[in-house]
Amino acid sequence: MTIIRRPFVFMRHGETPLNAAGLMGGITDSPLSERGIEQAKAAQARLDKTWSVVAISGLQRTRITALHAVPQYEPIVLLGLNERNWGDLEQQPIAQQTPYEVTPPNGEPWADFQARVIDAINQLLTHYDTPLIIAHSGVNRVLNNVILGSPYGPRINNAEPTLFTPSQDNDWLITPY
Repeated sequence: MTIIRRPFVFMRHGETPLNAAGLMGGITDSPLSERGIEQAKAAQARLDKTWSVVAISGLQRTRITALHAVPQYEPIVLLGLNERNWGDLEQQPIAQQTPYEVTPPNGEPWADFQARVIDAINQLLTHYDTPLIIAHSGVNRVLNNVILGSPYGPRINNAEPTLFTPSQDNDWLITPY
């Protein structure tokens, strides 16, 4: 799987009560915490530019983040950007998380999750020059897996935009935005 070589900005949603408690949110449709709303508002200054589109998942935490971070835009919803379904592990401590390649009980297989995320991102990159994507930690892990070869590494911070830029040598530059 590959990502169409076009620049884009990715940002994880603001903090939720589940994030604050160290629990897996997955497809649980949790709102933002007060801190998450403040994080989204703080991102607004960095995101104050012209976007060809703002795309979010179907979960309210991305919609609320977009409302506060880029209030001048009406985002489009792409269900392919939804977080992974962790099945029986939803709302359980992150310490209980299975390796990404292992399907959690009654959850979504990694290969299926990765395929739908890449498909959604490639749809955006096919149609829009400068997209802003507001989604989830798992979506970022898919990006890391495709670009860097591994989904493992530190968890991405809430409401911290990241610029993904294709480089000349067929690589990607991933930098804070």
